[in-house]
Amino acid sequence: MELARTTSRFSFASNCGLFPVKCGNLRRYARGGGDLVGNSVTLRASGSSRRLESLVSNASARGGDEVETVVIERPGLAPFQVLAGSPAPLGATACDGGVNFAIYSSGATAAALCLFTLADLTANRVTEEVVLDPLINRTGNVWHVFLQGELDDMVYGYKFDGKLSPQEGHYFDYSRILLDPYAKAVISRGEYGVLGPGGDCWPQMAGMIPVSNEEFDWEGDLPLQYPQKDLIVYEMHVRGFTKHDSSETNSPGTYISAIKKLDHLKELGINCIELMPCHEFNELEYFSYNSIVGENKLNFWGYSTVNYFSPMIRYSSAGLANCGCDAINEFKTLVREAHKRGIEVLLDVVFNHTAEGNENGPMISFRGIDNSTYYMLAPKGEFYNYSGCGNTFNCNHPVVRQFIVDCLRYWVTEMHVDGFRFDLASIMTRSCSLWDPVNVYGNPIEGDMVTTGTPVGGPPLIEMISNDPILCKVKLIAEAWDAGGLYQVGSFPHSGIWSEWNGQYRDIVRQFIKGTDGFAGAFAQCLCGSPNLYQDGGRKPWHSINFICAHDGFTLADLVTYNNKYNLSNGEDNRDGENHNLSWNCGEGVPMIYMGDEYGHTKGGNNNTYCHDNYLNYFRWDRKEESSSDFYRFCRLMTKFRYECESLGLDEFPTSERLQWHGHQPKIPDWSETSRFVAFTMSDSVKGEIYVAFNTSHLPVTVTLPERSGYRWEPLVDTSKPVPYDFLSDDVPDRATAIKLYSHFLDSNLYPMLSYSSIILILQPDA
Repeated sequence: MELARTTSRFSFASNCGLFPVKCGNLRRYARGGGDLVGNSVTLRASGSSRRLESLVSNASARGGDEVETVVIERPGLAPFQVLAGSPAPLGATACDGGVNFAIYSSGATAAALCLFTLADLTANRVTEEVVLDPLINRTGNVWHVFLQGELDDMVYGYKFDGKLSPQEGHYFDYSRILLDPYAKAVISRGEYGVLGPGGDCWPQMAGMIPVSNEEFDWEGDLPLQYPQKDLIVYEMHVRGFTKHDSSETNSPGTYISAIKKLDHLKELGINCIELMPCHEFNELEYFSYNSIVGENKLNFWGYSTVNYFSPMIRYSSAGLANCGCDAINEFKTLVREAHKRGIEVLLDVVFNHTAEGNENGPMISFRGIDNSTYYMLAPKGEFYNYSGCGNTFNCNHPVVRQFIVDCLRYWVTEMHVDGFRFDLASIMTRSCSLWDPVNVYGNPIEGDMVTTGTPVGGPPLIEMISNDPILCKVKLIAEAWDAGGLYQVGSFPHSGIWSEWNGQYRDIVRQFIKGTDGFAGAFAQCLCGSPNLYQDGGRKPWHSINFICAHDGFTLADLVTYNNKYNLSNGEDNRDGENHNLSWNCGEGVPMIYMGDEYGHTKGGNNNTYCHDNYLNYFRWDRKEESSSDFYRFCRLMTKFRYECESLGLDEFPTSERLQWHGHQPKIPDWSETSRFVAFTMSDSVKGEIYVAFNTSHLPVTVTLPERSGYRWEPLVDTSKPVPYDFLSDDVPDRATAIKLYSHFLDSNLYPMLSYSSIILILQPDA
């Protein structure tokens, strides 16, 4: 049956602009599905109509008589023209009248752009296929095409052909439809934890095609730009924050739901949230039945990125609505509303590996597009595994590092995030595959060639980020180690702007607090912002991100409850997770706390809950409200106290002019191997002077306080006391009476400390 025709002039684009070209003899490209009609061509409706139109474009490059129009029959779909397009920018870019598509692939010999309606994507069939002509649609190693016309409610992917030779690092397979690394939203499954058609954990993925008139109302949002020394960071999981029933929010576990609970963070004193991975990942990656807990294992944490530009679609209440645009806007809304409450937003980014794993992993995007560019490969094509997750992103390859910078810039400029925490950041300092000084630096260098994976001084990616005019002004935090044994805490290349997750702070504080001998001096260094690590390198106390607990490892409550891990519920016979926990059943820098630690969340001793989409990882709002959550009050008051003390957030490392160390007697600190007591006084422009002491011995001790003529020490904090007398805030009932109970000690300039306790005293004028 002859279908209605739509006629249009056939042209090609340059930089999204149009100019006419000539077409040659088209009859050979129309056979079996079309006829020449004067100076026009009719292509009858079929799934290959775009392929035929592309063949028309091939003919145009070869000269011949001009054909005035190409008649394309696309029942139910708006017509569009296939034009040459531009090699920049990479990704899908909305231009006047259409969309430009550009993608890098150095080894491909053939390429096609695949378009889907959402219905066809679900049915796993291509709606239209545009075959790209290497003579017209390729500039250097970039394939490109411009589609002029209506592409609403359509999504896209690519096919690439070339050498299939894993031993040479090539995985080209024209039967695979691949996700554009620059796609701004990934369309596949719309509901978290729900399998795709036919029970598929990895259904076909496609990228959102942008719309030029899509705008978001930022309501005048501007960066908060807090000095890093003033941050109190809260590591948060978007889904886990509100998924528990006790959150009593609509659409629990989503960006929108998290907004409803931001006031909790403001009350706690948090001014910066560090979101665990929100880039698109597949939570069904580990999908299998876990008989221990009677439910399926999921990738809950999300450290397995599928696409770096797309926010996690299934963290949005909108799901796939509006082809992912609504999910993008939900994430933007979370950032905007956090900023309104004075809270910055950092992203935990995973540029050390991807979800494609090793040679046995799925082919989703990077591997099929240009495996030898995007991954760090051994000479025979094997994947280096410095990430411990099967592959290693080839971060210092010129194309890959530009990709990473483009991605980071996008999240800052388009999504308004305030900075990034880089997971296993030491991988970003390793040399790329086929390391070539000429290729990287532009000219030869003397000396031996650097082998793949070797740590390099002044790694190009770190230098590129550090000197980028946009990225140099945001927070940059490195997890300065990787799974290959490279440990750079205190020595990560920093350009004066990178800070670090201070893993040494975590380990030393745990050791000292649980009463291990030999850590008093090291603990004192931690209280000062770890000058032993950072001062010689020209950095400041605020370059140290101080934490005791994070997502991986024990919670704060479990740290003092369990001697050993209890990970049997992961279904791996307790083999997974860290064995060296420095746990016990019993200052300066930027503080970071983990979600739930403010009320004493427990994971039952499980220190590796990566696979649990359940109560182990969910914030328990009911527990926070219970009387047992008095710890929350303590955390809130301590955060407030830190803000009030000028001396606890210095720009520089403290010196003897304001800091004095003490032991059981004033000015006589004990740095011996068996010391379990550390105390100090700090001059403070707001409080006057504070006295802080830690007794991690199993024995109580009575300390002698420094004498201050005309002043007396007044207790504020004593962790050995019951609530609310552990923190004597102004609203404590009978506060004056409680203070008088100490008077017989304080009159003699003494204070009794119980075992495993800490105190804060404030200097006050004599009455």
